[in-house]
Formats: sequence, structure tokens, C-alpha cells
Amino acid sequence: MNAIHPTSLAGRAAFISGAGHGIGRATARAMAALGATVGINDLKQEFVDETVAEIRAAGGQAIPLPMDVSTRDGMSEAVQRFASDARRLDILVNNAAWVRYQPLAEITPEVMDRMVEIGFKSVIWGIQAASELMDPQRGGSIINVASIAGFKSPMRSVVYSGIKAGVLGITRAAAADLGARNIRVNAVAPGAIPTEGTAKHRNAELDARRIARTPLGRLGTVEDIADAICFLAGDGARFLNAEVLRLDGGASETSL
Repeated sequence: MNAIHPTSLAGRAAFISGAGHGIGRATARAMAALGATVGINDLKQEFVDETVAEIRAAGGQAIPLPMDVSTRDGMSEAVQRFASDARRLDILVNNAAWVRYQPLAEITPEVMDRMVEIGFKSVIWGIQAASELMDPQRGGSIINVASIAGFKSPMRSVVYSGIKAGVLGITRAAAADLGARNIRVNAVAPGAIPTEGTAKHRNAELDARRIARTPLGRLGTVEDIADAICFLAGDGARFLNAEVLRLDGGASETSL
């Protein structure tokens, strides 16, 4: 009998929020390359179109979902539409985020509400919607994108760090709730990853300091995070539940 490689996602369907750029896009590419049909969700139509075109050009299967998932109704509609088009739902990646770094005294209700809606509430709405559509016989895998900031917070990140710490709590609680339905819930916690969205918060001096504190001697890439997410989604992680993978090259667990 031919065994299926534990990281194969052949025949599975994965909904990925915030898949139009950065970690989300890299994850969509990686999952499609492993055989999954991927749902490309992002608020911006052009980002969705670019990602879908790239995946299809490489021979993968992608379904465009340019929708706002910051509300319960929006997330539910997006997930249900994808499950209907793909005829199943096996994997959910809660990746969408909207981030602003501000000094504590400058935090405004408008910024905080937007960050919480997209980075915190949408995680709950996504889990709620996806878990109802996952087949308990096949099981399902939910991966939440948290951050090292949920453990070790930088300056000017009160709202962001609070949200990401909350995502870790959501992960543990949802794993407890959904395990009996054969749905695993795990998280990844990336460190400083160069993306389009983080470019304005980075500079050469800051990157050099981060690299100096990292035992592996480099910053991570979006592909590093995507590969870890694919691992958590696949059968090789079939007994991993309520787990968080810290993806920062060891920087948060060592002293250099």
C-alpha cells in the first residue's frame, strides 16, 4: 500500500483569510502546491486576483473570495461560499490582520476597534463558521496566525500584543471545545518577518539587531511560516492540538 506523505494536502480544501499578500499569500501558494484547493480571501480585489492568477498559472486550484471578514456575517458568508464551491472544507487559516503601532497615549477608539474586529473577532467568527462545515469523520485543522508579540511585546504595541495574546487564548479554548468533533486548533507565532505590511515598521539597523539576537542568524521568511502552517494542517500533525509553534529562529527562547 502506498502511504500518503504526511504533508500532502491532496484533495483538501483550505480557506485562508488575508491571503492576498504576505504570509497569507505564501501559505496559499504552498497549500496549493501540496494539492489543496485554496480559498483566497482578502478585502482588496486586486490582491485576490493576483494571488489566484499566480496559483492557477502554477497548476493549482484557487477560488477568489474578495470579501470583508471582519464581521460575523461577512466571515460566515465567505466560508460558506468557499465550502459550497469546493464541495468541502478541511482547513481554516485565520491570518487576516490590520495593524497599527502607536504609543499608549495615542491609541484611539477607531484604530483599536478596527484592529480588534479584524485581528481578534474574525478569528472567532472564522472558527465558528468553519467548524460547522467540517466533516467530523474526516476531521479538520484550524491554524491561527498569532505572533511572538503575544509572549514578548515590543514598545508601541499595546493593542497588537493584546490581540495576539488573545489569539493564543482563543486557540487553546477552541481546541478544548472542538477536539471531540475531530477538529484540531493550533497556532503559529512568527517573529519579525519581512512582508509588504511590515516594511514601514522596519529598517536596516533594527533588522541587524534582530538578526544578532537570533541563533539561526537571519530573519524568517513568509515561506518559513507557510511551511509550518502546512505542517499543522497535514496528517503529520494529526495529534498536535492546542499547540503554538514559535517561529522566530529561537530568538525568544535564548539569550545572545
